[in-house]
Amino acid sequence: MVLALSNPTEHAECNTRASLYMVQGQGIYAAGVQFPPVRFNGQTFLPGQANNFYIFPAVGMAIFATQASRVTDEMFIEAARAVADQVPSDLLNQGLLYPLQSNILETEIQTAARVAKLVFDLGLARVARATDMVAFIREHVYKPEYKAEPTSRTTAA
Repeated sequence: MVLALSNPTEHAECNTRASLYMVQGQGIYAAGVQFPPVRFNGQTFLPGQANNFYIFPAVGMAIFATQASRVTDEMFIEAARAVADQVPSDLLNQGLLYPLQSNILETEIQTAARVAKLVFDLGLARVARATDMVAFIREHVYKPEYKAEPTSRTTAA
């Protein structure tokens, strides 16, 4: 596994193609920035972007929803497992390390639901346990909705 995490792109330790040549296509590559797909030995590899936006928002969402009394290392480990479980095998075979970013909200919800379940299992929640953890998390997702202000009509006297 090669994690070339230096930013910006021109300072990355190596690029996807160089990494694939070094490991003869038998490794996983992720950078701190997004690189385009690379063809190597007849296969297309999708380089991952190692980024904390998969873990921290989901853990935060679970903590907020459950009103957890404290945060544990286990919560972050469960979040990492939940994220990893959401990478389909066909994408793993292409070298992708994380779920697709195009579906980030759903990834966060599923991850937060797993962490919330753990919070309840550990007895750290300060709210009643939900029967459907995914629905419970969805209820706590921020929705940028604006309510129309009532218009008031004033008449000149």
